[in-house]
Amino acid sequence: MYTEIAKIIEGGLQKDPSKVMSYAELLAQKCEKSGDTKLATKIRKILSGDKEYKFAIKEHFFNLPVDNETRLSIADLIVPEINSNDLVFNISVREAVNDFVEMITHKEVLADAGFNMSCSLLLYGPPGCGKTSLAQSIAKQLDLPILIARLDSMISSLLGNTSKNLRKLFEYANTKPCILFLDEFDAIAKNRKDQNEQGELKRVINSLLQNIDEYLEAGNILIAATNHEELLDDAIWRRFEKIISVDKPGSNEAISLITSVIEKSKNELSTSEIEKIAAICEGLSYSEIKKIITSSITKSIIKDKEHLQYIDVIYGYYQYAHFNDYSEEALVKYLSENGISQKDISEFFNISVRQVRNKLK
Repeated sequence: MYTEIAKIIEGGLQKDPSKVMSYAELLAQKCEKSGDTKLATKIRKILSGDKEYKFAIKEHFFNLPVDNETRLSIADLIVPEINSNDLVFNISVREAVNDFVEMITHKEVLADAGFNMSCSLLLYGPPGCGKTSLAQSIAKQLDLPILIARLDSMISSLLGNTSKNLRKLFEYANTKPCILFLDEFDAIAKNRKDQNEQGELKRVINSLLQNIDEYLEAGNILIAATNHEELLDDAIWRRFEKIISVDKPGSNEAISLITSVIEKSKNELSTSEIEKIAAICEGLSYSEIKKIITSSITKSIIKDKEHLQYIDVIYGYYQYAHFNDYSEEALVKYLSENGISQKDISEFFNISVRQVRNKLK
């Protein structure tokens, strides 16, 4: 709570009513959560008596910073609904995320002990592995909205405006109780040693580093994510207190993900069949596996099938892996090779067993 009090004082000295009211509301929420409902009610009563309060709340969600050239918003502010229990990650990722959340929730205790930790996290790994969902689940755990930077709008065709947009973004985030999330971070944090980059873009990176330093020194929370960690400037890595690799799922994670998705449907999949599906999906991202399973479920519902079956998912995987470009013979052979009987194949495609045998020759 000391952080919120400090931010309220800071906002008062800066004559920034929006900042005062935003952090006062967050303080009321924390008081309520800790059981001090009297103080929470008193804070809200003070705020409700202020005519500017309602305008401040509106501004909190609607008066977002925009690019001067295009007038497009350079960020979206959302209240996250993703719970950490809904996500599937390996134990090392879960423990690292829990450590980060614990560090933030205990930052005042750590500061008293002489450890002023930077509330910054860098997530890196292949696309479709849940980095954005992970950032939102962290915001959910901390009861904070998440400010998601729109880098497509932020990077202006007038390169000088990009640095201005960065400044606007960080200044806005600094006045709100929120987590600033920079997705596709490599778009603006590329290595300055890259010979292909123009001088102006290198100045943008210098501006980014300065903004990050000032933002974190003020005790704010920053999360960034990239699919291309090899492109990041060396100095960027040093700005982050915690760095987590979010990789493609292993066998156990794939099994957990498949199980969690099929639980939403009627299915006849055995444990061994789920394990086979996970093995077939090796090398795919979380989002790809989820897409295959979800597509298989929806098709079985449309076909008015009573239960999702193993053949539905294997067929769905084959379609996805071959971009729907394959011969019937190749498909039937694949299904047969993956343990599906000729009888089940004939019933699935509504053809005779003899026709199935002919396609297997």
